[in-house]
Amino acid sequence: MSNIPDNLKYTQSHEWVRMEEDGSITVGITEHAQEQLGDLVFVELPADGESVNAEDACGVVESVKAASDIFSPIAGEIIEANASLTDEPELVNQSPYETGWLFRMKPTSENGLENLLTAEQYAESIADGE
Repeated sequence: MSNIPDNLKYTQSHEWVRMEEDGSITVGITEHAQEQLGDLVFVELPADGESVNAEDACGVVESVKAASDIFSPIAGEIIEANASLTDEPELVNQSPYETGWLFRMKPTSENGLENLLTAEQYAESIADGE
């Protein structure tokens, strides 16, 4: 079974969300998602300053097996993309919850965070094959 940290929130589309002390959020893809994709070879991330709506496709991860869109978990402004992934997309495979994070954003409002899944709910959704 994949590692699903309790301190994060999750989306049905396999992104994780970590609330930061400064009010921003950090977003990445789950261990389960990167296992399904296989070895990542390319990551396209949103630009700093870009505004996104909840569930907007805002990036792409490509592996040797498939390409998959990255979706914004909530509405907000991108404040930082993980530049390390340009040259080292494999960081997502090696450490999806730490060095392999994708982007940070400033939420437009706190609405939306309550719609995300808990670790337990996410575990149930992947067990059900969603």
